Amino acid sequence: MIHIYDSLTRTKRAFVSLNPGEVSIYVCGVTPYAEAHVGHARPAVVWDMIKRHFIRRGYVVRHVQNFTDIDDKIVRQSHLTNTPADRLGQQYIMEYNHLMERLHVLPPDFAPRVTENIERIVLFIQGLLDHQKAYVAGQDVYFSVQTDQDYGRLSGRHLDELYQGVRVDVHEGKREAADFALWKSAPSDEPGWESPWGYGRPGWHIECSAMSSHYLGLQFDLHGGGIDLIFPHHENERAQSRGLFECEAAQFWVHNGLITQNGVKMSKSLGNGLGLNEIMENVDPLILRTYLLSVHYRTPLDFSMQGLEDWGRGIQRIWRLWDESRAQPAPSEWIDEPWAEALRTFETRFLDCLDDDFNSARAFAEVFDMMHSAYQGIEQDHRAFALGWARHNLLQANMILDFLPGDAGVSTRHTDDMARRLLALREQARNNRDYIEADQIRSLLMKAGYTIEDTPNGPRLVFGA
Repeated sequence: MIHIYDSLTRTKRAFVSLNPGEVSIYVCGVTPYAEAHVGHARPAVVWDMIKRHFIRRGYVVRHVQNFTDIDDKIVRQSHLTNTPADRLGQQYIMEYNHLMERLHVLPPDFAPRVTENIERIVLFIQGLLDHQKAYVAGQDVYFSVQTDQDYGRLSGRHLDELYQGVRVDVHEGKREAADFALWKSAPSDEPGWESPWGYGRPGWHIECSAMSSHYLGLQFDLHGGGIDLIFPHHENERAQSRGLFECEAAQFWVHNGLITQNGVKMSKSLGNGLGLNEIMENVDPLILRTYLLSVHYRTPLDFSMQGLEDWGRGIQRIWRLWDESRAQPAPSEWIDEPWAEALRTFETRFLDCLDDDFNSARAFAEVFDMMHSAYQGIEQDHRAFALGWARHNLLQANMILDFLPGDAGVSTRHTDDMARRLLALREQARNNRDYIEADQIRSLLMKAGYTIEDTPNGPRLVFGA
């Protein structure tokens, strides 16, 4: 049973999906107005690990991650660089996707953009107006936070705190200081769209409510993002969805800790973001990927190149063991030693760590402990047994953490590659006459929507047959 910490209730709860065997995930993506930095990489890698773990546990995952490809930052950068906003957004989206591929991040099932969903956003805003949760002020539309009696619960803030020291008359017609924009008027020479309230563009928060409900339905399992998004973005998003649908959109709010540098949040606006391209020119992307998973996802990670190099030495130890185990078949003998038992039971402990709120730090600790057990076996002249089990265990862990180099790494192109690796493990189990494990893997593939067809050239996978 997977247990997940929920930011709304501030408790760790057992996960029960809304639809049996399926997991629906919405993650807030990037605003593509500049080069992606390592702070953007952490949530992407964290959610990639979470998604892979759900797949390994037999779930079919539906993952949506948006691009905020129009907002004030993009408009400002467009003016500064004399580049059309749509071209600027497209440029940085393509760069971001390429960087994620280098980090072995599996692409989401849907990557909607704000500019492709304006009609849905307008309809959502009109629905809030019809429900008297919002009001028009000139050519702007605001959400009235007073209409949501539960506003502030996600962030732990009270309305009276939000009013302190805030001017109400910043925007003409705005009723309360805490009310936030759903639609903002725009000058005719800036990007915008016609709407019932005039020419303008969406406020920041409305996009995610409109897109999550379209792609995942009124209710879905997990909503993710950085902890810095809890307020105001996710607080406002929750209020919008509750206001229109009269229900909680997400049953779990899951937030990753931030990347810091010398204790200060890393961000483009602060000018201290380390570019991903720059880092990966000097460090293997797999070392960077796993460094981002070296602490629990809710824990801040204070990034340093020295810390990255130190971590890299541990990953290189894994690679050396992997290379050493390449020629070893799966072990068939039985050895009654503590180190041998540790090798045989590794996968259970490894998955248990990830079942406990996706604790990748503990999972990596299990990998390094397993390596120690393998070397104990080698020292006791059980080289074939130890290396065979080490190879098997590294492959199992790699399906989720993805740290092995070359062909062993899971392709970033499609989760079919993960399924093919499971199929290879099934064939290995069958060759070893371990039919229980083979049947378990077959069941896992079937739960994920695959069937196995036997052909003269061997078994092949078919999705959705």
